Amino acid sequence: MTGHRFLVWGTFDTGKPRVRMLVEALRLNDPALPVIHCNPWAGIEDKSQVKGLAARLALLLRWLLTYPALIAAYLRAPRHEVVVVPYPGNLDVLVLWPLARLRGAKICWDMFLSLYDTAVIDRAMVGRGGMLARLIRAAEWLSTRAADRILLDSRAHADYIADLFHLPAAKVGAFQVGAETELFVRAAQPPATTPLDVLFYGQFIPLHGLDTIIAAIAQIEQDETAPPLTFTIVGQGQEQPRIDALIARQGLRSVKRTNWVDFADLPALIDRSSFCLGVFARDGKGTRVIPNKVFQILSVGRPLITMDSPAIRELVSPGPALRLVPPGDAAALADAILSLARDLSAPGGAAALHQSAIAAMPRVGASAIGAQFLAATESL
Repeated sequence: MTGHRFLVWGTFDTGKPRVRMLVEALRLNDPALPVIHCNPWAGIEDKSQVKGLAARLALLLRWLLTYPALIAAYLRAPRHEVVVVPYPGNLDVLVLWPLARLRGAKICWDMFLSLYDTAVIDRAMVGRGGMLARLIRAAEWLSTRAADRILLDSRAHADYIADLFHLPAAKVGAFQVGAETELFVRAAQPPATTPLDVLFYGQFIPLHGLDTIIAAIAQIEQDETAPPLTFTIVGQGQEQPRIDALIARQGLRSVKRTNWVDFADLPALIDRSSFCLGVFARDGKGTRVIPNKVFQILSVGRPLITMDSPAIRELVSPGPALRLVPPGDAAALADAILSLARDLSAPGGAAALHQSAIAAMPRVGASAIGAQFLAATESL
């Protein structure tokens, strides 16, 4: 057929690097890629922080009012084979389903993450046995049936979603999150600072395992043989009040807290650090995903400590500059931090670890994402 292989449609959130990376990757293959988009999420960084009935109703109304324009634009769109619905897309695929069938197109939904898994299982924002949880699950089950192909961010995550919603394995694929490599460029050798600066940044959500990080820092502060370290913790979100209270209660002297920085300033933040911390959730979703921040740190090439999991093993193997620790194990994390800090402080250690990081850490940019996406949708 003449026309386009892909068309992008929906209320997707362009504040998410995942979404921007996907659209950029598709444009590398089709510079004239049709994109039909209305964004009700503008100005909302963390959807879980939309609080109060009035705010939620206003967002819902703004969201629903986007659909008449989206539907009209889709019916006028050029011919295409596959409609790509980026994250979040739960309602988008239901609205789109009869329209795509009318136009003879397949629906590829980049689910990225499950609303039910996130709100009910991972973050426990909704009681698992309640009516609301059942409604969320039922609606998401229906959305998974409306889509012809569902994509997640790792094979481990895809297998979990297929099992959760009883989907054929062939219907669920994966492509990685990646990082905007034009922004997250390779860094020079880290500065020879004393104390060494250990960086964590991210939303304060359960999968990041901040309790494990705080417990590890407390253990390190009690170790009289530990090299001088400063822990810079940047972020905000669902668990911020509890984590800040925990830091204060522990009386941690080596922690510097910053609520957030602009996205464009993240590369410089990573560049100034000696090494970085990833995620350390004890179980659940954290074992199935590789967050944006891990790809960003890998792209810059700073030494990294993060949790061992099936998902991370899809991307990298441990080495001198990339150290993997058991999930939720504060003692193992403290040992890894101290070991890496001592290696960095040894004569020639910083240069050797920097070279190891540059050699071993992958940079997963738009071209790699595009290749993975095309492979995952080849049979549509």
